[in-house]
Amino acid sequence: AGAAALGAKVALVERHLMGGDCLNTGCVPSKALLRCAQAAADTRRGTEYGLRLPTPVEVDFPAVMERLRRLRASLAPHDSAQRFAKLGVDVFFGDARFANSDTVDVEGIRLRFARAVIATGAHARIPDVPGLAAAQPFTHETIFNLTQLPRRLAVLGGGPVGCELAQGFARLGAQVTLFHTKSHLLDREDPDAAARVQEAFLAEGIRVRLDTQLEHVDLEPATGERTLHFRQPSGPGSITTDAILVATGRAPNVATLNLDGLGVQYDALRGVHVNDFLQTTHPRIYACGDVCLRWKFTHAADFAARLVIQNALFALGPFGRRRLSSLVMPRATYTDPEIAHTGLDLRELEQRGLATDTYTVPFSAVDRAVTDGETDGFARVHTRHGTDRILGATVVGKHAGDLISELTLAIHAGIGLGRIASTVHPYPTRAEILRKLGDAYQRTRLTPRAKSVLAALLRWRQ
Repeated sequence: AGAAALGAKVALVERHLMGGDCLNTGCVPSKALLRCAQAAADTRRGTEYGLRLPTPVEVDFPAVMERLRRLRASLAPHDSAQRFAKLGVDVFFGDARFANSDTVDVEGIRLRFARAVIATGAHARIPDVPGLAAAQPFTHETIFNLTQLPRRLAVLGGGPVGCELAQGFARLGAQVTLFHTKSHLLDREDPDAAARVQEAFLAEGIRVRLDTQLEHVDLEPATGERTLHFRQPSGPGSITTDAILVATGRAPNVATLNLDGLGVQYDALRGVHVNDFLQTTHPRIYACGDVCLRWKFTHAADFAARLVIQNALFALGPFGRRRLSSLVMPRATYTDPEIAHTGLDLRELEQRGLATDTYTVPFSAVDRAVTDGETDGFARVHTRHGTDRILGATVVGKHAGDLISELTLAIHAGIGLGRIASTVHPYPTRAEILRKLGDAYQRTRLTPRAKSVLAALLRWRQ
C-alpha cells in the first residue's frame, strides 16, 4: 500500500488469507478472546466493588467464539484484495517462487520486478516429541476454530502466546496446565515482572509446571483423551487432558521460495538473513516481518515495511537509507497483569557492560490504581549511571501496553526522566506513575551538598 501510494507499480502475492497472522490467527482473534476472559474475571470480582452477582459465573463459550469471528470479519475489509486493488496494487493469489533474479512465478504467471520483498511470515512449530503430532494439538493457527470449550487444556510453552491463551482459557472455564522448560514464565522479561504474572496464574488456579521436559504423548482414540508424560527435576510425571495447545515458537515460511537458486541466505530458525537495511544477500531482494525479524510483532513488521520502502525504492535519492537498528522496539504481553518493555533489557545491559541507575515505582503509590482496586505491578526505568537518559523500561500492571509508549517516545526522542518529571500528567490516571519515575530521578539530584547550599540560600533570604 505504501509503495503504491508513492507511485510504484506493485504486485502483491498471497497464497492463503489476506491479513496474515495478525488478522486471522494472531492479534485480532486472541485479543477478542482475552477481552471476554477479562470480562469473566472482572465479573467474578464483582463483590469487591459492591455488586451482588450470581455465582458461579457462567460463560457461553460458543457466544464468545461467535463474537471473535464477527469482530474479525468486521476488520477483514482493511486487508482485503478489493481494498488493495483500489489502492493501485495488483493482487495475485497462489504460491510464489523466484524463477530468476528478476522474475517471480505465481502458478505459471510470470511477474518481473526491479525490487522484491519477502514478507511470507512464519508458522507454528510443533516440537519433535513422540506422539505429539498424532495427538492433533492445536496451535495459534487452529485454536480459534473451537466452538466448544475443552474441559481440560494443556498448554506447551511459557512465552507470550502460551501465557496469554493459558490465562484466557482458564478464565473462560477450562482447567489449564501450563508447561514450560525454563525456571520461570516469560523468561525474556524482567524477573520481578514475570514473577507477578506467575503469581497471578497460580492464584487463578492455573497449574504451572516449570523446568519440565515433555517426553511423549499417548492418544486414547475411544475417548479422545491425551496423556502427557513429562520429566521434572523431582522425577517423572503424567497428566491426562482433553486438548493440547502448542505455543513453543514459530518457524519462518521459506521452504517453497527457491531462495537457494538465487543465493539468498536463510536458515530454518532465523529465516531470511538481512542486513541492517533489511536487504538480503541478493541486492535486489529485501525482507521484512516474521520471516526475518527477531521481533515477531505486528508493529515490528509495520515499521520494517516502512524501512523497506525507503531503502528499496529511494536509497539513491535524497532520502538516504534507514537502519533497522535505529528503531526503538517496544513489546507487550497481554496477560493480566500485562507486561510491557522498551529499550534495552537487563540481559542486554549486562552484555554491553553499561553502568546504570534503576528507578522503580509501584502501582500501589498511584491513586488511580488504588481507586480502581488494581495495584498489582510497577514501572521500572534503567538510566545511564549519573544521568536521566533512559536505556530501558518495564511496566507490569493493568494497561502496561498503553503506558509503555510514552517511555518508547522518550528513548526515541532523547527525552530524559527529568523532562518527564516536568511534564504535567492528568490526575488521577495510571500514567502518573511515569511522572513519579521522573520525580524519583529528581530526588537523586538533591545531594547532601546541594541540600546544604539550598539551606544556606534560604537562611540568607530570611
